[in-house]
Amino acid sequence: MPVAPELDAAGLRLLWQPPFPVDLRQTMIVHRFGPRDPAYRTDRSGAIWRTSLTPEGPGTLRLLARGPLVEAPVVEATAWGEGARWLIAAVPGLLGADDRPDTFVPIQQRLRALALRHAGFRVGRSGRVLEALVPAVLGQKVVTDEAMRAWRLLLLRFGLPAPGPVPFPMRVCPPPATWAAITSWDWHLAGVEAVRARTIANAARVAGRLEQICGLPADAADAMLRSLPGIGPWTSAEVRQRACGDSDAVSIGDYHLPALVGWTLAGEVTDDAGMLDLLAPYAGHRYRVTRLVEIGGGGPPRHGPKAAVRDYRAI
Repeated sequence: MPVAPELDAAGLRLLWQPPFPVDLRQTMIVHRFGPRDPAYRTDRSGAIWRTSLTPEGPGTLRLLARGPLVEAPVVEATAWGEGARWLIAAVPGLLGADDRPDTFVPIQQRLRALALRHAGFRVGRSGRVLEALVPAVLGQKVVTDEAMRAWRLLLLRFGLPAPGPVPFPMRVCPPPATWAAITSWDWHLAGVEAVRARTIANAARVAGRLEQICGLPADAADAMLRSLPGIGPWTSAEVRQRACGDSDAVSIGDYHLPALVGWTLAGEVTDDAGMLDLLAPYAGHRYRVTRLVEIGGGGPPRHGPKAAVRDYRAI
């Protein structure tokens, strides 16, 4: 049960013992966009620091688990800034209080083993749509390192200062008006070409409407996202997984995921259609399955070199 938050000079503090095991790292890592993400870091104690632009303003959240995973650890949450109260109130949802893994029944032996081994993984929700959408769009049709670099450069250039005693240089995702006003030259300096830049700017202009999708049924949220130019099924799923905690959103069109799922569940490389066939018995939990596979399933042998990271700044 949560303990009433206390506000002092050290920030707003909450102790919460979830009625389920929770692995903070595995649950929260989906909100990190690269090891040098200015909005997400982990310190030497294992505490997770994450910034967010909440409806009440910028805030910084620190999460630390105390106690063994198997016995549902006490989570110590501390927040700073104008958004501190919103962030503290959102902690249970962020850590999967609304998730229902108890209705998930793995069929394959390997998937059962993964579910047991990673019992602390929960599908949580951040409740912040634009913060999930921008990295997803940056990740469209480019290598991951390229997208992470762009996110880092944009936050360092346009992000807000992170409140609180952050142990690293951290920034808060800028407001929609800032994303919409970024010039073509600044997008170019971050290595983002016109198509992705335009998609983000257009989404930022209707951000108020987009932030409402977490209260909609999954199909309605998907339809609203995909009504925007430049947002297809992959981007929509990536946003709903993180912002809405949609445990069934499948990232169709992912470069690596079908092969990973096929190899783990069937011992063979497959495509999107084959992946969906393998995931069909897990309706309601298809994202959970893909995430478990990503966490610990292993994939087919790699052939050939990795794709090169492009640098639009040199063009």
